[in-house]
Amino acid sequence: MSDDNTHSDRTINLGTTRGFGADIEETDEESNQGLFDDLLSGEPIFENKEVLRPSYTPHQLPHRSDQINKMATILVAALRGETPSNILIYGKTGTGKTASAKFVSKELETTSKKYSTPCDVEYINCEVTDTQYRVLAQLANKFIEENEQLIDERIDSLQSLLSATDSYESRLAEESVTDESSDNQLAAGEGPDSRSRSHSNSVSDPLDSISNPSDSDPNSPSSIQTGNTTPPTQSGSDKTATSDTDGRPSSEETPSESGNFPLETEGSSADRSASTSPESADRSPLAETPFSSAEEIRTRIEELESDRDSFEDVPMTGWPTDRVYSVFFDAVDYSERVVVIMLDEIDKLVEKSGDDTLYNLSRMNSELQNSRVSIIGISNDLKFTDFLDPRVKSSLGEEEIVFPPYDANQLRDILQHRAEVAFKSDVLSPDVIPLCAAFAAQEHGDARRALDLLRTAGELAERAQAETIIEEHVRKAQDKIELDRVVEVVRTLPTQSKLVLFSIILLEKNGVHSINTGEVFNIYKRLCEEIDADVLTQRRVTDLISELDMLGIVNAVVVSKGRYGRTKEISLSVPLEETEAVLLSDSRLSDIDDVQPFVQARFDN
Repeated sequence: MSDDNTHSDRTINLGTTRGFGADIEETDEESNQGLFDDLLSGEPIFENKEVLRPSYTPHQLPHRSDQINKMATILVAALRGETPSNILIYGKTGTGKTASAKFVSKELETTSKKYSTPCDVEYINCEVTDTQYRVLAQLANKFIEENEQLIDERIDSLQSLLSATDSYESRLAEESVTDESSDNQLAAGEGPDSRSRSHSNSVSDPLDSISNPSDSDPNSPSSIQTGNTTPPTQSGSDKTATSDTDGRPSSEETPSESGNFPLETEGSSADRSASTSPESADRSPLAETPFSSAEEIRTRIEELESDRDSFEDVPMTGWPTDRVYSVFFDAVDYSERVVVIMLDEIDKLVEKSGDDTLYNLSRMNSELQNSRVSIIGISNDLKFTDFLDPRVKSSLGEEEIVFPPYDANQLRDILQHRAEVAFKSDVLSPDVIPLCAAFAAQEHGDARRALDLLRTAGELAERAQAETIIEEHVRKAQDKIELDRVVEVVRTLPTQSKLVLFSIILLEKNGVHSINTGEVFNIYKRLCEEIDADVLTQRRVTDLISELDMLGIVNAVVVSKGRYGRTKEISLSVPLEETEAVLLSDSRLSDIDDVQPFVQARFDN
C-alpha cells in the first residue's frame, strides 16, 4: 500500500509541477506579447511610406515639365541610333535634378524596347563611387553582366533553331525513303492509285489519244502527268514546283522560304499568307536566317560560349587603371547599343580624382565600333567646370540644364501629390502640408527637406498613436531634423575644427559669455597638447571659427572695442549637450580625461 501511496504522491506532484510550468509559460507569453502588441494596436497612418523617401522616382514630377522635355529632346537621338549630346544638369539640393533625370532615363529604356533600339542607362552616385578606378570597374562589371545575359539568350535561341533544324532534316530523310518506295511501286504498276490513273485515262478525250498515242501507255511519264491535277501555283512565285527523281521538291525551287523559326522577323504579306498554307510544314527552319546548315549553328554557339568564358569581372581594387578601362571598353563595344552614363554628384568625382575619368568617357566614341556613349552629369556646384581641362569642358558641357529652386506653392503641390499615395485618407490636418512647404521654402526650396519633414511628422504621430497628423507633429519634426543635421555636420568635421568647437563648448559650459577669439585660442592650445595634435596659428583658428559660422554651428559677430580694436564675439548656435556628445564620440577627443583645468587656465591667462 505504501508503494501505491508513493506512486499517487508522485503523480500528484508531477501534475502540480506541470501546472506551475504552464502558468509560467502563460505569464512569459503575456509579457512577450505586450512588447509590440501595444505599438500595433493602433491604426497605421501610412499607406506607402517609401513614396516620401528621396530614393523614390514618381510617375509624375510637378513643375519640372520644361526641364524634362528639354532632356527628352536631347536624348531622343538615342532612339534613332545616334549619339545624344552630353548634358550637364545644375541646381541646388532638392530641386528635382536626380528624380527628373531618372524619370527621363526610365522612359528612354521603355521606349527603346518598344522600337527595338538598344539603349542602356547606367546610374552612378559619385559621392560613393568617387575614383576613376571604381567608376570604370562598376561600369565594366555592369556591362559584362548584360553581355552574359545577352549571350545566354542568343544561345538559347540558337539551340531551339538547331533542334528544329535537326527534326526537319530527320523528317526529310524519312520522307525520302517513303518516296523511293512509292516510286518503285509505281514503276512496277503496283501502286495503290494505279487503278485511279487507269480510270482517268479511260475517260480522257479520244482526240487526245489520237493526237498523242503514247498516252495509252499507263507507265508513260507524260500519261502520269496528264492524269494528275496540276499543282497550284504558290503565292508570291511565278514558278511551278517540279520534282526530283525521289519525289521531293527541288532545293532551288523550295516553296516560299519564309521559314517557321520562332525568332525570325515578320516577312512580307506573301510570306505570311504562305506560312498559313499546308505547305508551311515543308519549309526549312533555316529560311530567312544567316545559317545554311546545322553545322554553322553549332559553330556559332561555340563562338558565343567562348565569348562568355572570356569575360572577367573587375575586382574593386588591384588592377592597373588602364587594364580596367580596356575591359570596360570591350564590354561596352560588344554589341550595338547607345549607352547613357548618368554621373550624379559629378563634382565629387572631379574633386577626388580629377577630370581623367570624364576625359576618357567623353573621348570614347572616336574609338568605339558598335556602340555610342553619352554622359549626363548632375551637380550642385555651378562652378565645378571651372576646374576642368578646357577639352573636357567643351565636350562635356554640350547641353546645360538649370533647375531653379521650388517656391512654397510648388512645394505644396509636390507634397499634396505624394501625400495622396503615402498616407491613408483623412489623416492629415489641413495646415500640415502648407506648414511643411513653408519650412522647406525658407531653405532654398528644398523638396527633399519638405518630404523628409512630412514623413518625420507622420512617424512621430504614428509613434504617439495619434489618428491625425497635426501642426504640433510638424514642428517637432522640424526640431528633430535640425538636430540630426547638426549631428551629421559635427561628426564629419576635421579634427582641428572639432578642437576649436570643443573649446567654445567648454567655455560656455563654465558660464563664459561673449567669448572672443583669444579665449578660444588659449583653450584650443591646451587641448592640442593633451591629444598631441599640431597647434595652428591664431589667425588659422580665426578662419576655422569663420567656417563654423558659415555652417551655422556657431554665431560669430565682429564687435568694435573702441581704442582696443575689433574682435569676434562667439556663441554656440546648436544644442550644447548633443554637440558635446558627438565630439566625445571621436576617438581622439575621447582621450581627454579632465577638461576643468583647461577652462581654469583660460581665467589664468
